[in-house]
Amino acid sequence: MKIAVAILILFVVGIAAKSLFLSFSSQTPADYTGTGPAFSLKEHLSGPILSEGVIFGPTGKMTNTFVAEMVGEWHGDTGTLSEHFVYSNGVEQSRKWYLNLGPDNTFTATADDIVGEAQGIVSGATVMLRYKIVLPPDSGGHTLSATDWMYLTREGAIMNKSEMRKFGIKVAELVATMRPVPGD
Repeated sequence: MKIAVAILILFVVGIAAKSLFLSFSSQTPADYTGTGPAFSLKEHLSGPILSEGVIFGPTGKMTNTFVAEMVGEWHGDTGTLSEHFVYSNGVEQSRKWYLNLGPDNTFTATADDIVGEAQGIVSGATVMLRYKIVLPPDSGGHTLSATDWMYLTREGAIMNKSEMRKFGIKVAELVATMRPVPGD
């Protein structure tokens, strides 16, 4: 019996160590210092943007896809990012982020379905944003801890990966591209 308990404890510790040191959540903004092209919120989250993505549930299976039309606008160090999502299940959702640039490449963001202020940092070709999001009632109304990473590519596309967790357990993941809409 003691051996079974010891094996179970080692198994749980191994899973926790993998999650902390060998996964998406182990990266830090410092990992991307000096990478390029340099991500500029004012430049790369400005104007019309088209996003397409996939959402995965807790088992790792795709649960939904989406297309989102976004528009970023800036006035000095404050900006907005309006998003309108159309999901493959027919649901539509809108969100408007309010962004405020801070010192040392930091920024804060708020939105109606965000608890408090999201905390972000720009580092090299990346942006990391952490926040708590409240899901719509038809999606359970849960409050999840989210970590978003955006990676700027050389051609100007932004690759976005997000993890949502409840009680520290990953319950959803999002992978998306964001591209500026070409002018007329």
